[in-house]
Amino acid sequence: MIEVMQADGKSGDAGGSSIASWKFLYGAGAVSAFAYVLLILIPLVLLVVQPQAPLRGGAAILEYIAAHKAIYLAELICFVGLSLPAIVVFLALGAALWRRDRSLALIGAVTGVGSELIALALGSSPPSLNGGLVLLSAQYQAASEVLRPSLAAAAEALAAYANAVSAAGMLTALGILILSIPMARGGFPKWVGVLGIVTGALGIAFEALRDYIGAAYGLYGILLPLWFVLSGVGLGRLRKAEGEEARYAPPARSDRRTGTSATV
Repeated sequence: MIEVMQADGKSGDAGGSSIASWKFLYGAGAVSAFAYVLLILIPLVLLVVQPQAPLRGGAAILEYIAAHKAIYLAELICFVGLSLPAIVVFLALGAALWRRDRSLALIGAVTGVGSELIALALGSSPPSLNGGLVLLSAQYQAASEVLRPSLAAAAEALAAYANAVSAAGMLTALGILILSIPMARGGFPKWVGVLGIVTGALGIAFEALRDYIGAAYGLYGILLPLWFVLSGVGLGRLRKAEGEEARYAPPARSDRRTGTSATV
């Protein structure tokens, strides 16, 4: 491989960008993968410790939020905020798999990032987690008996919106499926790629049928964070390997006439 160093200090190889240039992104992706899993575990623990918000009944939901406001906000922030580290993971995997299959790496990364941007834009999540419900809860507690029914009706509509099946979940699973195909071909352990293909395929079906499959959805709930953890471990190893490669790379030869240097 021939790597060319430009006069401004930026480097690139004959096949495209420098290998070592992705080191920071790989590291950020590894850290983000574990942050994603942590943001899943925190609300799951809270759901076990405290009863979850009702899925229906506007008045009951608003009363629940008033009684468990700190826990409700923690669950909302975690379930919605986990999209941020997920974006970094999808970008890092797209870069890591670029040399395996550029088309699938690009499509998978764009699909994954797009799904998380949609989730952030929606700003809600089951069970009945929506920022607007927090405001309605405060208004409900201060409202008269005459106004409370209208506030409860508004809360019922927002809860239905939060609990509805969205395209974001299915697109996340699709992004995992697409990225896992080149992942199974190299760069990561093959079984991790196979696990990702299974996770993505099940995720698409389970997200679409979430309201009908009951406890079976828990299988996807286990596979999803497991895939993120294994992807984070793989990205961490890539970061370490590329750091060592850059450390032991031969020095570049300078060309005074063109202002460039090349490493052979």
